Amino acid sequence: MISFNDQGVIHIKGIRLWSHVGVLEEERILGQYFSLDISLWLNVSDAARKDDLSLTADYSLAIKGIYDIAFKLQCLTIESFSEHILNYLESLYGPIPMKIFLQKCNPPVFGFTGSVAIERSRNRQ
Repeated sequence: MISFNDQGVIHIKGIRLWSHVGVLEEERILGQYFSLDISLWLNVSDAARKDDLSLTADYSLAIKGIYDIAFKLQCLTIESFSEHILNYLESLYGPIPMKIFLQKCNPPVFGFTGSVAIERSRNRQ
């Protein structure tokens, strides 16, 4: 039986991605930078006790796969981009609780110097 004490969260922060996502045609042609944070909730006790990577989420697989998705993807919205990321993470790790924070670093809105982001979760109670 898994106890609450067996649970942990792996946070992967500041993944810098280049992707062709945006409403403007120039965004989809030229591309732009995004930043991604991922949180994965899972049982970490066996991996911690046995020091065995196969008993936890190998985050290097997530990073490599998301780089590939970001490079090949061309879509209009960060909502769609986030859906591709969540689908990929679920294909890697199964239906574990997860959360992503996907940020468009420099949205092309005249006079706006901030960022735009979407936060999404899956498989959480």
